Amino acid sequence: MTIEDKVYLVVKNRCEQPTNAYGIGAWDHHIKTVYELAKQYANDYGADQEIVSLASLLHDIASVTDVGYTEEHHIIGAKIAEEILIQENYPSKKIDLIKKCILNHRGSRLVDKTSNEEVCVADCDAMAHFYSIPSLLSMVYREKNLSIDEGSKFVLDKLERSYNKMSEKGKQLVKVQYEAAKSILK
Repeated sequence: MTIEDKVYLVVKNRCEQPTNAYGIGAWDHHIKTVYELAKQYANDYGADQEIVSLASLLHDIASVTDVGYTEEHHIIGAKIAEEILIQENYPSKKIDLIKKCILNHRGSRLVDKTSNEEVCVADCDAMAHFYSIPSLLSMVYREKNLSIDEGSKFVLDKLERSYNKMSEKGKQLVKVQYEAAKSILK
């Protein structure tokens, strides 16, 4: 079993735990989507496939481990990822790069990304929202209990923020989805 296979199973297992406040939807509608996008687009970014695959699997590990970690999930997640990867005897230089990807993936924390891998993971995290619109709508109507108009505006605003924080490459990759979502949600 490859390191990627092992990490895939570790993250999916954490998402399946009853202690995961976000439920299996965190896996089905976000983490797995980020992972699939990162694998698909790594070459387009000139990024290392293995690094972006592992970082995308691990980017939200803290949030699914303990909802109390959500605000600082990028910091705590980098530490959890390091622990998991050290147990697998993964090379320390690669662990450092994966940690940087996790630390810098949040669109709400605009930091300079110094590697193609960081840009790829951050963009794919934002892109996942364009492939998970039904889960965003479910969240605003079921969990936030918003009206139809409030929910549509909330999702549209989230998509606009996600789009505007992506690199130019990321924007090109989801421009069609972004335009379609805007026309539907307005």
